[in-house]
Amino acid sequence: MKAIAYQAALPVSDPLSLQDVDLPAPQPGARDLLVDVQAIAVNPVDSKVRAGVSAEAGEWKVLGWDVVGTVRAVGSEVSLFKVGDRVWYAGAINRAGANSEQHLVDERIAALAPASLSDAEAAAMPLTTLTAWEMLFDRLGVARGDASKGQSLLIIGAAGGVGSVLTQLARQLTGLTVIGTASRPETVQWVRDLGAHHVLDHSKPLAEEVKNAGLPAPDYVVSLNNTEQHFEQIAELIAPQGKFGLIDDPAAGSVQIGALKRKAVSLHWEFMFTRSMFETPDMIEQHRLLTEVAGLIDAGQLKTTLGEHFGTINATNLKRAHALLESGRARGKIVLEGF
Repeated sequence: MKAIAYQAALPVSDPLSLQDVDLPAPQPGARDLLVDVQAIAVNPVDSKVRAGVSAEAGEWKVLGWDVVGTVRAVGSEVSLFKVGDRVWYAGAINRAGANSEQHLVDERIAALAPASLSDAEAAAMPLTTLTAWEMLFDRLGVARGDASKGQSLLIIGAAGGVGSVLTQLARQLTGLTVIGTASRPETVQWVRDLGAHHVLDHSKPLAEEVKNAGLPAPDYVVSLNNTEQHFEQIAELIAPQGKFGLIDDPAAGSVQIGALKRKAVSLHWEFMFTRSMFETPDMIEQHRLLTEVAGLIDAGQLKTTLGEHFGTINATNLKRAHALLESGRARGKIVLEGF
């Protein structure tokens, strides 16, 4: 089968950083779906792994953790799907990625794709949706519905992939006042269109931005990128007894969490691969979560976060996608479709 892979961790500018290769087709295990891949999306985790993790000696490493495709075959214990089903999922980071014609995924972390979205539109969403949902409801413990009315959420980096979903979930499913950050006219408009009540400029001191906007201290703050640059401001602006969540990887020593102590602020990490990596007892929650989100999309409550379509799935186009992600100027998600 065709695949895009690499052997040595390299900068994206290197010709060998991502290569078009032919690999053997995988065989499903007991709870696996074998999926014909139709569309994929690119996430920051792709470029981080490519730049920092080499393949095993003599092997090829395949990236890619956002998929829409059709079930070609099922394992002996599969009960949730059948051959021919159109599915979407984000996969598992400790298994081969989906930048290939065929891919294996455990049925417990896949779901039927939204019927109202094209393959490309749907592929933009699984990983970021899982991350945003788990952050909002599982990690921060925000209540759905009007129970959170009167409280507010500040999303730093609201125009990116996760931020684009988190903004929608918070606006559509909770009573929170949603405050997003963006720094360019086109991303400011994007965040407003997704439902943010207010948009602040994260290129300026955020505590001043909150104060100048006449907003009360946010009860919840989520930092989706460059946390080390914003952390002092976060500690200053967050409400006492607030909750702070993050998903990125601040450099060692760059974040002094002791700054949160005087306000009794709790810190919450979100990593959407945890359930699949450890096969936790609640692993099937990701199947249920993606199923519910597909229903919300088909009902018109949520919309795709596709930002740019980079054409067919090949090494040249994936390098372009990685380079744009690494520039920090991506809006929404970058999607590739077909071989």
